[in-house]
Amino acid sequence: MNIKEDLYNTCEVFIDNRLKTVQHTIDDIKKSLTSETKSSAGDKHETGRAMLQLEREKAGNQLAEIQKIKETLAKIGTTKTSDIVNIGSVVYTSNLNYFISISAGELKAGNETFYAISPSTPIGQLLLGKTVGDSISFRNQEFIINEVF
Repeated sequence: MNIKEDLYNTCEVFIDNRLKTVQHTIDDIKKSLTSETKSSAGDKHETGRAMLQLEREKAGNQLAEIQKIKETLAKIGTTKTSDIVNIGSVVYTSNLNYFISISAGELKAGNETFYAISPSTPIGQLLLGKTVGDSISFRNQEFIINEVF
């Protein structure tokens, strides 16, 4: 398996785990809403229901965000290569290695460490459109792009 496929699959697992967590939260909220019975303290009951509704709305927003991230990830081709940094690129620099995809943090592929970053992040914006030999400056550090595929 190649590094790009490895990183892509790790990103898929990352986003699937986030999806499961949010779905579990939504299920818990639904159970709480259906099991909540009217108590003698009516105001307390209504406040509890309102809080659960807010939590459900928040979880729904998280679910929508995860779906957008999944769609972004699905657009990445693991077999396509380019000399120019774009979405789906694996980028080796003189400092760190990046996978331009989704914000999934630190990933391991083989014995190497990569950072899965969204192209909309500040470092992602700096890397986009660059090629081997180009340098970028980020947080008072100079990076030289050593390899792109």
